Amino acid sequence: MKNGIENGYYHEITPGGFGIAIKAGKILFSKQSEFQKVEVFETESKLGRVLTLDDLMMTTEGDEYHYHEMIAHIPMMHHRNPETVLVIGGGDGGTVREVLKHKSVKRVVLCEIDGMVIDACKEFLPTIACELDNPKVEILVKDAIEYMKDRENEFDIVLVDSTDPMGPGEGLFTEEFYNNVKRSLKPGGIMAAQSESPFAQSDSVEKMYKLLNKVFPICSTYTSNIPTYPGGYWAWAFCSKDVQPLSYFAQDRYEDIHKTCKIYNKDYHDARFALPEYLKKMVG
Repeated sequence: MKNGIENGYYHEITPGGFGIAIKAGKILFSKQSEFQKVEVFETESKLGRVLTLDDLMMTTEGDEYHYHEMIAHIPMMHHRNPETVLVIGGGDGGTVREVLKHKSVKRVVLCEIDGMVIDACKEFLPTIACELDNPKVEILVKDAIEYMKDRENEFDIVLVDSTDPMGPGEGLFTEEFYNNVKRSLKPGGIMAAQSESPFAQSDSVEKMYKLLNKVFPICSTYTSNIPTYPGGYWAWAFCSKDVQPLSYFAQDRYEDIHKTCKIYNKDYHDARFALPEYLKKMVG
């Protein structure tokens, strides 16, 4: 069975031979961009509307907070005063929305290669893309690999909200790219990057962390559950030149932010860095 909508259901099967099925409704948007197939469709489920790229799950209205709150608030809370934030990928806008909950933020750069993703999400996923027109946000429709080549000491936080390491996202999983990200960070800066499913995509996870451990003096992993992603269990890399995870926590910003969140809180934050034994071995 191929991924995509067939016989009234959206199917996504992992390389391991298992996956998910969602009862699909009306297709609201379906076009081929220069880079990929972009599709938004209704579901007859509690997930609401769904965004897929090349028939792979990207986000749903029903569970998007499981991903966006984790990629944003874990690193942001470990920075003493994050003012400049770069989001790579993330054209749906969910990560930008969460970043802007931090009152210290003055500038957010969204670097997304595919403008069609941004436009489709603004129109059909407004609860996720709701902050993309915020005056603090600078949207660059360009290749982040090229953009990062001449960034230096510019960002407090870099969030790599990329697709899987294939197609337009493939070049975001290389040693050269990670070195460019490291150079772009200010002192005290942090990169967080989605790092796939430890259960369903273990080979990709191992390869990624071998590179990250070569590039960053500090490289840790945190995890959380995401109901609609492969395996239902996801990992993010926490990387820095000089910031250890759990070494600082912005209690002042936390008091405002956690009230707006559905999954994120301090207890949950602290527990994210506790890893199962097999993942400890996988990430080195």
